Order: sequence, then C-alpha cells, then structure tokens
Amino acid sequence: MSLIQPFHIEIPQAELDDLRERLARARWTPALPGANWSRGVPVDYLRELVEYWKDEFDWRQAEAELNKWPQFTTEIEGQRIHFKHIRSARPDAQALLLLHDNPGGAMGLLDVIEPLSRDFDLVIPFMPGFGFSTPLADTGWTVPRTAAAVAELMTRLGYERFGAHGGGGGANLSLELGRQVPDRLIGLHVNAYVAMPDENVEGLTEAEQQRMATVETFMRDGIGFNIMMSTRPQTIAHGLNDSPIGLLAWVVEKFKEWSDPRAELPEQAIPRDRMLTDVSIQWFTATSGSIAQSYHDLAHDPMTWAPKQRVTVPTAFVVAAGDVTIRRFADRDATVARWTEFDRGGAYIALEQPELLVDDIREFFTER
Repeated sequence: MSLIQPFHIEIPQAELDDLRERLARARWTPALPGANWSRGVPVDYLRELVEYWKDEFDWRQAEAELNKWPQFTTEIEGQRIHFKHIRSARPDAQALLLLHDNPGGAMGLLDVIEPLSRDFDLVIPFMPGFGFSTPLADTGWTVPRTAAAVAELMTRLGYERFGAHGGGGGANLSLELGRQVPDRLIGLHVNAYVAMPDENVEGLTEAEQQRMATVETFMRDGIGFNIMMSTRPQTIAHGLNDSPIGLLAWVVEKFKEWSDPRAELPEQAIPRDRMLTDVSIQWFTATSGSIAQSYHDLAHDPMTWAPKQRVTVPTAFVVAAGDVTIRRFADRDATVARWTEFDRGGAYIALEQPELLVDDIREFFTER
C-alpha cells in the first residue's frame, strides 16, 4: 500500500516571471467587428482579463489559500493522487468526499471548505490528470476506474462509510460510486447532473422544456469544447500548454457558458480571482493536456454509452437556474431522496452560490 505524503504548493518564482513575460508579449488575434460571446471570447474582454492576470492577480495569495488546508499525495494504480483532508472538530463528524468538475477542479470547492468542515471530515481530491494529481501514469482513467480509485482513497484514510457530493463530472463520479460501493455510502448529493433525455418527453413542465432547449442549444453551438478534447486531445494540448492566453480563453469561455445565465460577464457569476486561480493551476501544473486526455478516455469507454444500473443510494439533486437536470430522468437514474431548485446560479454553484450549496448539503446529510 502506498504511503500518504504531506504536500505543499510552492511554484518557483521563475515560473511566475515566465508567465508574466508570455502574457506581456501576446500576439492578439484581430477583433471581428460585431463579434460577441456567441462566437467565443471577445478580444477586448480577453485583453482586459489578461492585463489583470499579469498586473493585479496575486498568485502568492492564492497559493497561500490553497496551502491553508492540509493536503497530501498518495499513489493508486501507479497514479499520483493529490487531495485535501480536513478533519472536523466534531467528534461525531461524518466523512464527506467532494468531487470536482471541469473547469474549476478542486479549486472550485474552496469556498465550501470552511463551513462544511464544521460538520464533516472532508476529503477533496484532484482527479487523475487534474491539477497536482499529475503527471498521468497511463491512459484509461474512465469514470468507473476513477470512482474505484477515490473509493480506495477513502479506505486508506480509514473511512468505511462516507457521503459524497459532486458537481457536473463530479456528479457522474458520485453516481458511479453509488453503483460500485452502495453499502459504504451514507448518501449522495449532486448538482449540475446531466441526465440524458430519452423518448419520454411528453408532459414536461415549462421549466423542464427550457432545460431541454438549453441542451439542444449546447449540442448545436457549445459542444466544440467536448468534441475537440474527446477526439484529438493531443492536438489541442499543444496550444493550451504553450499559450497561457489560449488556455485562459479556453477555460473562461466555459465559465461564462455554464454559469448563471443572467450573468453578462463570467465574473458576474464567479469571482475573477477564482477563475484565474483555476487557470493558473492548470498552467503551472501543465495539465491542460492530461485534462483533455480524460475527455478522450470518457468518450471512448463503451461503458459511457451503455445502459447503467439505477443507483439505489438515497441521492439529493440540486438544480440551479442554469442547470439542465430533469426530474423524471433523474428518477430513472437514481433514487431521488431530495430535490432542490434554485432561482440563481449555474453548474459552478460551489463558486457562484456557496452558501446555498452548503445549507443544502448540511440539511440532506443531517437527515441520513
């Protein structure tokens, strides 16, 4: 069994200087008159954000916040896994596994750590190939394999029983845990779960019809992000790994598209420094390529598209204003024990409305 090693983030100053130099000598694409967010990140907006990243964003402050909580690494199936492990002061605290989405990574859960740690022992891993869980040791890190790895992590930490929360891709991982180790789970709590629709679309509510329309719009206009990484991850990796501005545009466009639909700019939904912390982590760890590879592994795993066993573990669903989860399809996939709809927020609810998410998690697991 691999040892668990303490970990501390300390990016060399030379790497910070290199980033600033690259940002300063950008070669900008010409702006197309009249182009807006429907064509991607506008040039004027990106230039302003790059200036902020170069001159005002404080990586050392972000680094100190990331180092505030105990963090460790361990090796599972030859893969380094980085994780935070925060023990609650409560002697009767339940263990809660927090699983991240992309973009955002484990950084996207920073704002829920302190309040949740009052009531839970928290375990927050970076998934294989993300952030400080690098470099990738091999290919094939599918959802089932990753779920098995995080279950093994909980075993190594001494947690026979635990709850799990995940958003987006983390929601898929949570439900997969419900299939693999149901007897170990106190409950599951998910947000931004994309329950794929079937033919049963009669009688949808007005809100559900809007969610269906959002899915259709994404499949028409916004799926390029997924297609590129799931088909040619190595090709896109070359550009993202060499250009911080390309990486910034790649990530921020998704924060804009998948956050609160009322926000005209990404930072109206997600704090600017949080977005830049995420992009900086990807840059300094050179993980944009391995993140892309994970999309390829997912898309080429036959089990991704196969019918799945319904999850019997009691599951709470949070549906924010920008989410597309439809109740009947959630009922098809899992045992819905709690259903909460918010009139604000989007897929990154832990960044956008952390207080709402924390309250819902607390209330759900208090009932278990």
